[in-house]
Amino acid sequence: MFLGTHNPRLDAKGRLILPAKFRERLAPGLVVTRGQERCLYVFPMDEFTRVTDDLRSAPMTSKAVRDYLRVFLSGASDEIPDKQGRITIPPALRQYAGLDRECTVIGAGSRLEIWDTAAWDSYLAGTEDSFAEQAEEVIPGLF
Repeated sequence: MFLGTHNPRLDAKGRLILPAKFRERLAPGLVVTRGQERCLYVFPMDEFTRVTDDLRSAPMTSKAVRDYLRVFLSGASDEIPDKQGRITIPPALRQYAGLDRECTVIGAGSRLEIWDTAAWDSYLAGTEDSFAEQAEEVIPGLF
């Protein structure tokens, strides 16, 4: 499970050093693709396969499903971290997420998310209050 917040930098070649605690899980290979809120999702290869298998079971007669699959899969890039634990973020994905130099990598359970640090800070500032004040169950039976 991926947890925590980390602040690696993107180098001039578009490479990002993965947080050390995640490297072993991602060493066999991973997929980087577009995520919601203009971040990038990073899945271990086996998890990406599971997610895409689940998505393929969605009804292709739905335009929303087709649109989602097109955007999600067309931006996907399979990567294998190098010996230093770096991955290259393709230019189109860097542009999509507004990544320049300062990045924030968060653990989001079964995946990582890569955010431009300013975008993450803004997102977090806008959602922390609603998180703290949540009066209804988001996940039934959790609290």
